[in-house]
Amino acid sequence: MDITKDNSAGIWAKKFYLASRAVVETTLRPYDLGSSQWYVLWHLVHDGPMAQRDLLRLLQVEKPTLSGIVRALVRKGIVDQMPDPEDQRQRILKLTPAGVRLWHNLPDPIALIRKDAFEGVDEEDIATVVRVLQSATARLQALANEGKKT
Repeated sequence: MDITKDNSAGIWAKKFYLASRAVVETTLRPYDLGSSQWYVLWHLVHDGPMAQRDLLRLLQVEKPTLSGIVRALVRKGIVDQMPDPEDQRQRILKLTPAGVRLWHNLPDPIALIRKDAFEGVDEEDIATVVRVLQSATARLQALANEGKKT
């Protein structure tokens, strides 16, 4: 497979990622939110209050990046950050009442992408794409982790 041609899976995966990210950013811009901020809100809505450190793995970002995202959400008054009662060094995040109201008014950018990008596409085809990308991603992550050991 020649990765320099437009028919490679990697190039199309990247093009899809960039196009979908642009849709997310455009959808959230009127609400003064970025995609990473939206994902923090999504996790707080769906998983409830949580330790800030748990978001590192879920969002796959570095600690300083997450700290900046959380700081912005706290400054906007949509997330509360409080000490963990069991470990004062850790922080627990939860939505504020303003954050809950904002969430209920936000369009779902992922649903919009799903509808617009995959409307009319057979569910079996989508399942195949997901399966292939999951498998390829797992193999590449294993290869990257193997490289970190040497």
